[in-house]
Amino acid sequence: MASVVRGVLRTIKEKGIGGFFIHLRDEGYTNCLLDGNLLQTKIHNIGATVVGVDKFGNKYYEKLDVQYGRHRWVEYAEKGRYNASQVPPEWHGWLHYITDHTGDELLMLKPRRYGVEHRENFSGEGDEYIYHSKGHALNPGQRDWTRYQPWLPVKS
Repeated sequence: MASVVRGVLRTIKEKGIGGFFIHLRDEGYTNCLLDGNLLQTKIHNIGATVVGVDKFGNKYYEKLDVQYGRHRWVEYAEKGRYNASQVPPEWHGWLHYITDHTGDELLMLKPRRYGVEHRENFSGEGDEYIYHSKGHALNPGQRDWTRYQPWLPVKS
């Protein structure tokens, strides 16, 4: 909590009180008052430096004056529905302390011939992306099959 207050005071000192409120509006602090997770992230962002932005619009932050292991985080571009698969692999390494190179630096080093473009995982996101097996209750068109042939004893 003390680091948040220090960040607020530092921003007010740098930009002035009017500039501070303009900064709050521009960064979306006024829009996140109803969403607790987003508000917590926005408060945590005060005093942090933006390290980079990926091709999906996710912002990556770093604040070196807090506990190690909690000083790097991501603010997802899509605020309503977010999950970890929205982080591309080049930023995943930086975010989880595998490398100190940011995603932008790794993209310059990455050969183009390797791998495919990153896409987020849509599992569980709408009926068109969920696979239901033949016997699943939500797949009524294919329920007319039997799992086994019943054994009928031969009369002798």
